[in-house]
Amino acid sequence: MNQIQELHKQAMDLAEAAFTAKLRGNLEQASQVSRQAFDKESQAAALIANQIDAEPTRSVLHRSAATLAIDCGEFRAAERLIAIALSGNPPQEIAQ
Repeated sequence: MNQIQELHKQAMDLAEAAFTAKLRGNLEQASQVSRQAFDKESQAAALIANQIDAEPTRSVLHRSAATLAIDCGEFRAAERLIAIALSGNPPQEIAQ
C-alpha cells in the first residue's frame, strides 16, 4: 500500500501544480504536468485494481485517475477507469 500512497501523493502534488500553472496562464506547462499526474494516478489505480475488498480506496483512486484522464482529453481511458471502479463494490457516493 505504501507504493500506492506514494504514487497518489505525487499525482495530487502534480495536479495541484497543473492547476497553478493554468491559473498563471501557462497552458503548455499545465497540460504537461496534468499528463504526469494522470500517469501517476493511473499507476496507483492499477496497483489496487484487482483488490475488490479495498474499498473505498480502490474506487476513489479510479475516480481520481478518470478525472485526470478527462482533464488530459483521454476520454476512452476515463471510461475504462470508471468501468473498473464500478466493477467492484464502490460506496454509493463514489458510484454516482
